[in-house]
Amino acid sequence: MPRRGLDREQVVDAAVRIADADGLQAVRLARVAGELGVRAPSLYNHVASREALQREIALRGIAGLTAALSQAAVGRSGPDAVAALAHAYRAYAHEHPGCYAATVAAPAAGDAEHEQAAAGPVELVVAVIRPWGLGPEAQLHAVRVIRSALHGFVALEAGGGFALPLDLDDSFEALVTMLVCGLDERAHTA
Repeated sequence: MPRRGLDREQVVDAAVRIADADGLQAVRLARVAGELGVRAPSLYNHVASREALQREIALRGIAGLTAALSQAAVGRSGPDAVAALAHAYRAYAHEHPGCYAATVAAPAAGDAEHEQAAAGPVELVVAVIRPWGLGPEAQLHAVRVIRSALHGFVALEAGGGFALPLDLDDSFEALVTMLVCGLDERAHTA
C-alpha cells in the first residue's frame, strides 16, 4: 500500500531535484527513496522502474523547456525571436541541467505522450522561423541545425569545453548571429 501522502508527483519532484543538483545519472531509485524517507520498493507504487522515472523527468523537462521558449518568443519575430529563443534555451539548460539532459533523447517508439510533448519545442522553432518562408523539409533541417547548435553550445559549456580566454556570452551571440545568417541564406537560395 502506498505511503499516505506520497504520490507520483512527489516522486518525480524528488528525482528532478536530484537530477538538477547532481546530474541525470545520479537519479537512482534508492536515492529518490532516501530523499523521500521511504524504502526503494515503496517507489514501485508510483513508478515502474528507473527508466520510467527518467521518462517522467524528460516529460517535466520538455514541458519546462517548451514553456521557457514560448514565453521568450511571444510577441517577437524574425532575428529577435530567434535570439530570444536561443537565450531561453541556454538559460533553461543552465537552470535545470538534469531536466534538460533528459530532454535530449528521442521518445521511445510508440510512446504517444512523450512524442506529443517532444513536438512542442519543434513546433515553436518552426513558428519562429516561419518568416523566412522555408518549405516543410527545409524547416525541419533548420530546426535540426538550430537544436544542434544550441545543444552543442550548452553541452560544451556545461562540460567545461570552452577553455579559450574569450567571453562565452560573446561567443553565444556570434552563434545566434550565424544561425540568423544561415536562415537568411537558406531563404534566398530556396
